[in-house]
Amino acid sequence: MTTLNLDDFSDLIERPDGGVRRDAEERRERQAVPAGALGRLDELAEWLAAAQGRVPVQPIVCPRVVLFAADHGVAAEGVSVRPAGSAHELVRSVLDGKSPVAILAARLGASVRIVDAGLACDPGLLPEEITKHRVRSGSGRIDVEDALTAEEAAQALRLGMRIADEEADSGTDLVVLGDLSVGGTTVAATLVAALCGTDASVVTGRGGVPIDDLTWMRKCAAIRDALRRARPVLGDQVALLAAVGGADVAAITGFLLQCAVRRTPVILDGVVSAACGLVAQRAAFRAPDWWLAGHASGEPGQAKALDRMALNPVLDHGVTVGEGTGALLALPLVQAAAALAAELPERAVEPAE
Repeated sequence: MTTLNLDDFSDLIERPDGGVRRDAEERRERQAVPAGALGRLDELAEWLAAAQGRVPVQPIVCPRVVLFAADHGVAAEGVSVRPAGSAHELVRSVLDGKSPVAILAARLGASVRIVDAGLACDPGLLPEEITKHRVRSGSGRIDVEDALTAEEAAQALRLGMRIADEEADSGTDLVVLGDLSVGGTTVAATLVAALCGTDASVVTGRGGVPIDDLTWMRKCAAIRDALRRARPVLGDQVALLAAVGGADVAAITGFLLQCAVRRTPVILDGVVSAACGLVAQRAAFRAPDWWLAGHASGEPGQAKALDRMALNPVLDHGVTVGEGTGALLALPLVQAAAALAAELPERAVEPAE
């Protein structure tokens, strides 16, 4: 396997078309509804037009929810309400149409794809289409050991890149990104603290299913111990993901980078996708221009990561369930913004005297 250097993405990723964005702004100024009267919808439409490279902006016709699934070894330390190794139950809930993201996706016309990057369950419990991508079964406890080997981290990154290519080649025009994991917010908080140079207590949140104070203290301690292992490898993104990441986290990072290469816009969900974005930003500073923060999850690590990437959440409704739900809720607003930008009439031009 050839060496994977994420810094190569810096040369591969360009910003969305600034000239097209200016054209979209000028077109908006000519429309009958005064500019600014639609609030942030104008900004969303201009972001999408620049990503598409066209004016007027085209409607979103093939949105896709992509969920990366994995179990994190640190969950064994009692940092989550959910028991360690139970992420496959989250996957099954989506497949059975019983989870919020599955219900909303069906209502909004978005297809759902689940990628098993590192679940700890018997592969026979889930469809082969999901489990065939698995890098390893679960990950190491990041507070005392590496989550992945260097080879596994590179394999997971390449998995994410491959999934991004498959989505772009199949016609996906907007990705709603999320994760199905147990222990994932602990890993994400560790990455955010390491990359932002903050203490564990600053980034430790309560998780999708809120934890009690004792569990929060265990989580904070695990992140503190993991940070000691993360700091020596901060200069190498692949080594960082191997030390304190996980198969899903590495795959999402590769996915985000390759989506930017393929000019595919992405709506981020909660702290996990935000932490992966922060790692990707270190490799390619232009990459966040291709992403939209779907919502504020209430996780302090997410807020810090989004601030570092200069991404402003579209929604703040107190949704903490994760699994791509908050990001998916932003999809109708993006679709509405595109429709209004494309279909609102222009002001009539008064004849010259």
